[in-house]
Amino acid sequence: MEHDVTNKLEKKERMKIQRQVMPQQDPIERGKNFNEVPFGLNEEQAIIEASRCLECKKKPCIDGCPVEVDIPAFLDLILEKDFAGAARKIKETNSLPAVCGRVCPQEEQCEIKCIVGKGKNKKPVAIGYLERFVADYERENNLVQLPKIAPPTGRKVAIVGSGPSGLTVAGDLVKLGHEVTVFEALHKPGGVLVYGIPEFRLPKSIVQAECDFMAEMGVKFESSVVIGKTDTVDELFEMGNDAIFIGTGAGLPNFMKIPGENLIGIYSSNEYLTRSNLMRAFDFPTYDTPIIQGKNVAVLGGGNTAMDSVRTALRLGAENANIIYRRSEAEMPARIEEIHHAKEEGVQFHLLTTPIKYFGDDDGKVQKMECLKMELGEPDASGRRRPVPMKGSNFIMDIDLVVVAIGNSSNPLVQSTTPGLDTNKWGNIVVDEATMLTSRKGVYAGGDIVTGGATVILAAGAGKVAARAMHKYLMDEVKK
Repeated sequence: MEHDVTNKLEKKERMKIQRQVMPQQDPIERGKNFNEVPFGLNEEQAIIEASRCLECKKKPCIDGCPVEVDIPAFLDLILEKDFAGAARKIKETNSLPAVCGRVCPQEEQCEIKCIVGKGKNKKPVAIGYLERFVADYERENNLVQLPKIAPPTGRKVAIVGSGPSGLTVAGDLVKLGHEVTVFEALHKPGGVLVYGIPEFRLPKSIVQAECDFMAEMGVKFESSVVIGKTDTVDELFEMGNDAIFIGTGAGLPNFMKIPGENLIGIYSSNEYLTRSNLMRAFDFPTYDTPIIQGKNVAVLGGGNTAMDSVRTALRLGAENANIIYRRSEAEMPARIEEIHHAKEEGVQFHLLTTPIKYFGDDDGKVQKMECLKMELGEPDASGRRRPVPMKGSNFIMDIDLVVVAIGNSSNPLVQSTTPGLDTNKWGNIVVDEATMLTSRKGVYAGGDIVTGGATVILAAGAGKVAARAMHKYLMDEVKK
């Protein structure tokens, strides 16, 4: 009984501890550079934050983690000041802790389940901050250790795409003793982590370090290989691979199909961010990658990609950086943190607004954009209220650069060159959700190529499901 009373008093004291605030760059200064915005927690802050965990018996935070990280266990290791051990505990189920700690929407995953955040005006344990802290601590202090690798199984696996789903499958399967090769169409591994997410939100050195760690475990990376052109899925089997995972993402940009959309100065977010992030157009003249640096910039969309694009434009010299979104802020799919950072940096939000036409100058460069004001009607298939045009609300905006960030579709290259691979009406690969197995024997798929555009952690979660099923298939059904 005395022990129970002590625990209750201890928990009561823990509930009084406030969530630690992560220090970050000044908004005015960071709007002029591409350095990472948050600085990360220090050791003292990390220990204080970890102490806020109430050690719930049911551990609901684990249920909220798509990659099944034992969150209470790694928090306990932080309290013991075994920061590297905490990082290794995460890596037992998550191959990308430094990435996930930075870009995953923990507020919608593990943290939303946290009991600490259920009280009035209470905030959950900052699990994402702590994941980032221990991953960075391990790397920066040269304490990274390779996990135990099972003896070779003699099975070979090909992974198409090196985004979060492909990297997760690679990390899980190589530890189980399989020979794993990752094929990447671009010249660097990382997929959307390197071409889609800006340096100020996810430094490319972090992604490279995670890939280097996998290479040390035994994963082979082959860049500049376009599966569907260089080789097909069937040819990968002919090369001796026993199973294949397709994680090519959703890389086909969507446009609005409105008049003037072919004018110079109108980018898809894919091209705009790839030029800046992967091809480092922001680092001129070290990298001489051409990119239009508009002064009056309009970014269409309300997701994380739109926030990444508009904040990039600001850092490239935009005097007026604008978000154009057809719904209200409440319907924006972007993380609250990203919206907040954009506002702090001076981005202007034009809500309940949609473009209907572009106008160009005599040289074919975009110059103006005609817009309509909207109002919200009944909910649509997404559950959000449908935007309805307001008659006679037309107005003109002066703009010299537009970035269209309204989502992506599946690149059809792999599907079109793989006979018998079933897809849905949107071109996404159809899988059995319990195993991520496609209609082709030995072929699995996951991430945005299956779901359409989603989050890094959901793609990684799909990779975990696939890796588990692939291991069973390789050991039970592939004969050697």
